[in-house]
Amino acid sequence: MPTTTRAAVMYAAHQPWEITELQLDDPREQEVLVRWEISGMCHSDDHIRTGDARNRFPIVGGHEGAGVVEAVGEHTTRVKVGDRIVASFIPACGVCRWCSTGHQNVCDRGLYAGTGQLQDGTFRFHQDGSDLGALCTLGTFSERSVISEYSAVRLPDDIPFEVAALVGCGVPTGWGSAVHAAGVRAGETVVIYGSGGVGSNAVQGAAYAGAKNVVVVDPVPFKLEMAKVFGATHTFTDPRAAWEFVNETTWGQLAEHAIITVGVNTEQVVTDAINITGKTGKVTVTAIGKADEKQVQVNGGTLVGYTRQVQGALFGNCNPLVDIPRLLGLYRAGDLKLDELITNRYRLEDLNQGYQDMNDGKNIRGIIVHDHAGTRA
Repeated sequence: MPTTTRAAVMYAAHQPWEITELQLDDPREQEVLVRWEISGMCHSDDHIRTGDARNRFPIVGGHEGAGVVEAVGEHTTRVKVGDRIVASFIPACGVCRWCSTGHQNVCDRGLYAGTGQLQDGTFRFHQDGSDLGALCTLGTFSERSVISEYSAVRLPDDIPFEVAALVGCGVPTGWGSAVHAAGVRAGETVVIYGSGGVGSNAVQGAAYAGAKNVVVVDPVPFKLEMAKVFGATHTFTDPRAAWEFVNETTWGQLAEHAIITVGVNTEQVVTDAINITGKTGKVTVTAIGKADEKQVQVNGGTLVGYTRQVQGALFGNCNPLVDIPRLLGLYRAGDLKLDELITNRYRLEDLNQGYQDMNDGKNIRGIIVHDHAGTRA
């Protein structure tokens, strides 16, 4: 029978998140009901409020989460009742063309990420006869939600829910942007624009891959200080100063890689990133910008003459079924900093304040601690 759940809902762009009660359907075939313990506050959810991203409204926010499976639908095999899980914000079926060729980050099951239906094209959240979507088909800003089993990755008992939630989006997106998408190698120079919840992990990935110079550009001094914790070798608030440093330290050869992980991408950031890369340099665009603006505007000769590349990266080109456990293993071994990413913890009722803190540059990553969580591993 349907469950009542408290959730943060966005009813239209440019409005605050509203905390309300919703009706939640039981899980259907290959679906699971999850009680969320922790939800991460990713910048992508704020893009819904600002209108930078196009989504169907109303929608339940949240696409980073860790919790416990409370019920399963028929023919569910990936997880069972009682399992601890982390949600992958991109579902991975494992058998479509993209999954079977090593591209789980673009699995065909991600079809409804922006509208919030489950895999059969219908909704699980309802209010007064109306259907509500779940962001990335997850909706972790709800105490409970029904998700596809393809979005659930089992979580070992020794991994805390707080850090596990972040490995469903922000951590692999940043880490993978450096390690997988950019393909950073030992001895290279990497410039990362933006060092928030995603950029901090791009810093970690570049450092772990062996980059000689991990240069971070961000206007917020607090984030630059934290970037050093995650492995940055040099930090700058001014993009021009960063270019001058890179030009000097590489004897004019410039950087092998530039990775864009700013909160809101712009044409100027992309231009700066292209200009800081040298011959055969690669620019990896992970950040998104305003939906009605073009961010990549470049003279073709600038690319051809230096044989530069500009590419997009979704989920850091990670394969969630492989990379989420891999990253948790690195955390367990002490090679990946996750606890340090969490700046502040909030109740669901304080969600709007949490995003204000993020926009004010006070957080690397905020998390929501759901009130029902009780004792957490």
